[in-house]
Amino acid sequence: MTPTLAITTGEPAGIGPDITLMAAMRGWSAELVAIGDIHMLRQRAAALALPVTLVEWSQPQRTAHRPGTLPVRHTPVSETVTPGQPDPANARYVLNTLDIAINGCLNHTFSAMVTAPVQKSVINDAGIPFSGHTEYLAEKTGTEHVVMMLATDKLRVALATTHLPLKDVPAAITQSSLERTLRILHTELTGKFGIAQPNIAVLGLNPHAGEGGHLGREEIEIIIPVLETMRAEGLQLDGPLPADTAFNPDQLARSDAFLAMFHDQGLPVLKYSGFGEAVNITLGLPIVRTSVDHGTALNLAASGNASTSSLEKTIEVAMQMANAKP
Repeated sequence: MTPTLAITTGEPAGIGPDITLMAAMRGWSAELVAIGDIHMLRQRAAALALPVTLVEWSQPQRTAHRPGTLPVRHTPVSETVTPGQPDPANARYVLNTLDIAINGCLNHTFSAMVTAPVQKSVINDAGIPFSGHTEYLAEKTGTEHVVMMLATDKLRVALATTHLPLKDVPAAITQSSLERTLRILHTELTGKFGIAQPNIAVLGLNPHAGEGGHLGREEIEIIIPVLETMRAEGLQLDGPLPADTAFNPDQLARSDAFLAMFHDQGLPVLKYSGFGEAVNITLGLPIVRTSVDHGTALNLAASGNASTSSLEKTIEVAMQMANAKP
């Protein structure tokens, strides 16, 4: 059956609407449904001079996407949108688009959800606590533990912690949380990516992976015991590896994924090697969710200069995962 993908159009003043409309100009072997304000999307299509026909959507057709036509699950904005100028008054609208996609995936109306970027600061400015898509999806689906992973064609990097201040990271890495993260990562690599015996490279938290305890004891007291326990169960785990030398050619060749201890430990490497070509995947959810690897790029909104490469890769991965999901 042809999967139906919900695409949340993200911050309306950013490039989310642009790249969604641009991606709709090519064919896809999935039904694409944009979640957003149809009038705002029509205005943006006109600004971009895109000959795309927007039609209101109500139920899945399970037919392949036709280039130049985009079904829209209309969700009205609260205030008129000016490209490049986000308005906190539209923060609730942004979350409404996420809720529609999440609920649609949970009740199987949608096969997967693809998310365009949101402006987290604007949502917080509206008085709504919001640390990111990953945490929001976990809360809304009642999932206790999820794993954020970014992937390119050549590299996968998952995170033991996500959007935390650096000072809070060490306390957030416990034996139980690390073990759950590794189990989810191993299970998803096997079930969603078809890797029979995945090899996971685990980074240390401290410089030089703690230097035998001289630069921190998290490796000795937390990371190594977890790795030893899980290796005894048959999991293939390397580490803890010093982060500054972990991404070397030999390690890259034998690793199916890397687990970084915090956001800015592993993601700069991945984004340097494949920026604009990476996909953000939330592992451990009862639904399939993929996202672009970039932000709202407010300065590019309505300019016609935004790239669709990450969104297109994100749609491709969502289709693959939706088709693999039991």
